[in-house]
Amino acid sequence: MALRILIVEDEPFSAQKLIRMLSELIPDGQIVATLDSVRSTVKWVQEFPAPDLAFFDIQLADGICFEVFEQTRVVFPVIFTTAFNEYALKAFKVNSIDYLLKPLKEEELKAAIKKFNDGFYSRPVSLELSSMAATLNQLTNSFKSRFLVKVGEHLKMIPTEDIALFYSMEKAVFVKTSAGQDLALDFTLEQITGLVDPQLFFRVSRSHIVSLSHITDVVAHSGSRLVVKLAVKTDGEVMVSREKVTAFKGWLEG
Repeated sequence: MALRILIVEDEPFSAQKLIRMLSELIPDGQIVATLDSVRSTVKWVQEFPAPDLAFFDIQLADGICFEVFEQTRVVFPVIFTTAFNEYALKAFKVNSIDYLLKPLKEEELKAAIKKFNDGFYSRPVSLELSSMAATLNQLTNSFKSRFLVKVGEHLKMIPTEDIALFYSMEKAVFVKTSAGQDLALDFTLEQITGLVDPQLFFRVSRSHIVSLSHITDVVAHSGSRLVVKLAVKTDGEVMVSREKVTAFKGWLEG
């Protein structure tokens, strides 16, 4: 029976190169789909039978591939590919998952496939998105500088320096801009925590992430909690949860 292989890669050249290499290393392999985004991958995984093996590029057209694991259940083995440096590669391998450095080398790809054939990938992949995304950003010193939001029929880019607050309400996530606009985002707060610079943004509670540059005051509250005052008007108080007070004070001190 042919080995069913899924490829998730947003660079056409890289996808074709991987397909060509796999055709030589796994002659009886069958590429069941080639996808280029988090959204299309989640949809495919939910609608089609699981492949025998998958190759995921880390950075996709609409986000980081780790988001797939948060949005749907992945029950098949995955080999990750990344253009990041070897230092990042070694850090990711702590998670006991194979990461191949781009440009892909035939001997490394062959070794990863051998591990698969030897039963190395016997358990479904399980990832903690926020920690993986945070590790990725810390190693590359690359955090999101803007977020894309939909305003009516238009797409608008919001620079992070214009964001005063990220917040969740009724299972949706919003950004409040320095101009006081409330705009919906296609991210969870957990994802955002790993994507923004932790020196500039702090998650004060389950429902709020505040921007350092937009804080105007911090007021003591009952129960050893704190209330954060921002330069923009908010619906209700932005409260620092009791368990985060110490860390929040340390963050303010720098």
